[in-house]
Amino acid sequence: MKSYCLASFLAGLAATEAFQSKSLPSAKTSSSSLFSTEAPKVYSKSLPFLEQPPALDGTYAGDVGFDPLNFAKDDKWLMNMREAEMKHARLAMLAAAGWPISELWDRTLADALNLPSVLDEAGRVPSVLNGGMGKIQVAYWLFVLLLGSAVEAYGLTKVNEAGYVPGDFQIDPLKLTKEDNAVSKWVKLAEIKNGRLAMVAITAYALLEFVEQKPVVESFSFLF
Repeated sequence: MKSYCLASFLAGLAATEAFQSKSLPSAKTSSSSLFSTEAPKVYSKSLPFLEQPPALDGTYAGDVGFDPLNFAKDDKWLMNMREAEMKHARLAMLAAAGWPISELWDRTLADALNLPSVLDEAGRVPSVLNGGMGKIQVAYWLFVLLLGSAVEAYGLTKVNEAGYVPGDFQIDPLKLTKEDNAVSKWVKLAEIKNGRLAMVAITAYALLEFVEQKPVVESFSFLF
């Protein structure tokens, strides 16, 4: 009797193991799908239909995952692109302000200094599309070249420093970005947003004056 009971118990155990061995693969698959270790896909804030590039992790101010052409392939490329963006943004902000100011005051200042005005007959500033670049004195171009070279040389001394942030040359007389706080973050975000807007604006200035054949201060007279 005991032998029979033991045989029955072993037979039942074998049947249970056989059943589990058949059902385990599907159960394992289901478990792996529910508890997958793969990171979920992250989509760009600016282009929700595209995946966010891995390098664009929000470290830099104004990073909304916009890189449809995948320029920022890795952290090194991202730093190079960010450096270029910051420099162009700052130049564009100067140009976006300097362009209309030149059209408003150039003739007045030229007359006061007894110098020829560089504006054309319509009152437009010299540009690639407007022409008139030859009116600018060589000394001015040399000054711009020297100043730009000096800024670049200074920037190169900062690039290899530990913790370097693209565009941060430690020029902050008001100490607005010295500490990592809400004010610092707001200033950094404001700078890049205004810089991006200025890059669009300066392009619009050039195209608008070329098409309308009149200065932007006349096209937007309500602003000036």
